[in-house]
Amino acid sequence: MTAANTTMPFPVRLRIPVRIDPVLLGITLTLLLGGLVILASASIATADNATGDPFYYVSRQSVAALLGVVAGFVCLFVPMHFWRNIGPLALLFAFGLLVAVLVPGAGYTANGSTRWIRLGVFNMQASEAARLCLIIYMAGYLVRHNQTLREQFSGFVKPMIVLFIACCLLLAEPDFGAAIVLIAIAFAMMFVAGARFRDFFVFAGLAIAGAATLALTRQYRLERLTGFLDPWADPYDKGFQLTQSLIAIGRGEWFGVGLGDSVQKLFYLPDAHTDFVFAVFAEEFGLLGALVLIAIFAALLWRIFQLAMRAANVERFFEAYFAVGIGAWLGLQAIINIGVNMGMLPTKGLTLPLISYGRSSLIVALVSIGILFRIHHELAVEGNLPNRRRKKRGSRR
Repeated sequence: MTAANTTMPFPVRLRIPVRIDPVLLGITLTLLLGGLVILASASIATADNATGDPFYYVSRQSVAALLGVVAGFVCLFVPMHFWRNIGPLALLFAFGLLVAVLVPGAGYTANGSTRWIRLGVFNMQASEAARLCLIIYMAGYLVRHNQTLREQFSGFVKPMIVLFIACCLLLAEPDFGAAIVLIAIAFAMMFVAGARFRDFFVFAGLAIAGAATLALTRQYRLERLTGFLDPWADPYDKGFQLTQSLIAIGRGEWFGVGLGDSVQKLFYLPDAHTDFVFAVFAEEFGLLGALVLIAIFAALLWRIFQLAMRAANVERFFEAYFAVGIGAWLGLQAIINIGVNMGMLPTKGLTLPLISYGRSSLIVALVSIGILFRIHHELAVEGNLPNRRRKKRGSRR
């Protein structure tokens, strides 16, 4: 089949067998279903104490998982040229979300941050959907202006201006962690697209200086930055969360205390079902289980980046840049979350993808993976991925 087949009318496309990446599907289901089990264990005490229903959080997360799977399945039938063409609209939608969350009455505030938009029974975290929209926009920009990006400083400046505005809106919530992740994703995508090293050095220096300034000018950010360096200096106040996380990881030893037998989740470790779910997992499954979980995330990134390379090899650059952006997002967020749990990084308030409680994060992650499945499908339909069945038949002859 040719590339023209990917733009067939929708009813015709439904008759084309869907090509699913079995490895990516297996890894995603492992993280998703395993994450629900981990979340149920980590949240059972907190949920029972807060609501009287021990499965309150896991049931809500399960509904979000179902919605995400349905949305991702729908995305499997949306051709990639649609996402490529809506780049400017995606940018406007992203800014609309980031502005709407700051509007009094529309934004929902919790723990001192206004990051959610009320949607009836569901509160959507604006930064999650906005991040996906910005990745779509960035992928399209890098395709349209690739030569300018490689040869002129202005090609690097323009997307940086867009990101600067988005980061200012994120910091107004405030959501310092989401701003850092967004900049890192953009840098990864532009690096793959061929941006010049000197442009990176200029903006990387400015980004580091800006981050340092923001950290030093806000007392709570400075406390987070210094608190993780020596949490035992104030284990009952500023270092309480991290010390409890380290105790949980230490209790796990080699093989863990067993599923459901964590002690730290029993009101000792704050946010055990969100930011610090990895610590509970390490306590219950030990070092061996933690290494297996990290290996699964590594396999997820390897598969996504492999898909990006295959797309780039056949000059499907929008698809390649998009896959790099999604891989950088999921990988960086997992690294930061695990690093925070282990005391290697200051607290950022970022979830562990597909595992931590966070309905917006889960839905957007599944939608993103659904689009990755679409990329694989289009490459397979065009004959750009190896057909194992055809190889086996040829070998028999």
